[in-house]
Amino acid sequence: MPARPAPKKVVLAYSGGLDTSIILKWLQTEYGCEVVTFTADLGQGEELEPARAKAQMLGIRPENIRIEDLRETFVRDYVFPMFRANAVYEGLYLLGTSIARPLIARRLVEIARETGADAVAHGATGKGNDQVRFELSVAALDPSLRVIAPWRLWDLTSRTKLLEFAEAHQIPVAKDKRGEAPFSVDANLLHTSSEGKVLENPAEPFPDYVLQRVTPPEQAPDSPEMVEITFERGDAVAVNGEALSPATLLARLNELGSRHGIGILDLVENRFVGMKSRGVYETPGGTILLEAHRGIEQITLDAGAGHLKDSLMPRYAELIYNGFWFSPEREMLQALIDRSQEHVTGTVRLKLYKGSVRTVARWSDHSLYSERHVTFEEDAGAYDQTDAQGFITLNALRLRLIAARRARLGGGLGGGLGG
Repeated sequence: MPARPAPKKVVLAYSGGLDTSIILKWLQTEYGCEVVTFTADLGQGEELEPARAKAQMLGIRPENIRIEDLRETFVRDYVFPMFRANAVYEGLYLLGTSIARPLIARRLVEIARETGADAVAHGATGKGNDQVRFELSVAALDPSLRVIAPWRLWDLTSRTKLLEFAEAHQIPVAKDKRGEAPFSVDANLLHTSSEGKVLENPAEPFPDYVLQRVTPPEQAPDSPEMVEITFERGDAVAVNGEALSPATLLARLNELGSRHGIGILDLVENRFVGMKSRGVYETPGGTILLEAHRGIEQITLDAGAGHLKDSLMPRYAELIYNGFWFSPEREMLQALIDRSQEHVTGTVRLKLYKGSVRTVARWSDHSLYSERHVTFEEDAGAYDQTDAQGFITLNALRLRLIAARRARLGGGLGGGLGG
């Protein structure tokens, strides 16, 4: 099979860190191509202007350096739609890294079109999920674009070789990177994830210094704090009565959750590529938001709609985790989920205390809760309890028929795994 021609112009997802700086220089030396760098501000909490300076130092023209504040887009168009579904992967993970990748990929594709690039590149390794998420997204948005994944192509297979390449090409290396990094960190406005090195043995508890943004619960305030979150059609719009933009609202919840030790998860998960990996995730605001959304759905969402939605949630979460945000099935599920949120409007009060968040009150003009029907006191005829007899009789009919057959055939008591 003949070798593919070298790309003429590549848009690189660029953090400004050591690895993507090496990738930038590798693209230039390997292909002799023009490189456009794209750095997304998703609320990772880092100063991004140094990425501009480093890209210029590595020979990128100013017009080919893109740094964009995408925090509002990230929360409004990606995080909030996902939270309408109460999406949790493998029962625990709130998908903080997974949901950021489709937005980055979309902007890579859009910038490639704007600049006439014929390829995009990313710094994900060949062992992880991110390579899949980036490349499936690009395939869905513009299959004509070539995707370059240097970690699957180059021979820089060790930290020593990476550092030697950096020094040979005068790429600055922070002093604390000369040894083995203690762990790998990825962050955005929704969460921080830490993986690798000191975390690779799941039999060993993670050291406290791994935590990047959440106070250890043991060190959290000794007094609980109440917070009220208001929703409109499934999306949070205000905290303690103050209307906030999506990104500002999530940042506010992060502050509250971080202070009270909320949202720490130590998880061994199943990667899409087949291996298990251990990570420590910190999702303070997202953990509060999930509890609050569940709380308002309790009184505003019909039982049939809610149970159907819950049954579909694991599939929806898996699609996001596996990189299928732009797939037709995810979009179909999103339409169903969004339709379910028509009346998910109201306010939830929560108690934050030493690592826990708990709904303590919820109210809504769209509530389906009827105190008249559920009360243990006199209900003034709202519910006729004798109606329950027929309801039970009809639901028991098939069970009675099965029991009669079992008795006819000489079987014992039902309910076990046998006949």
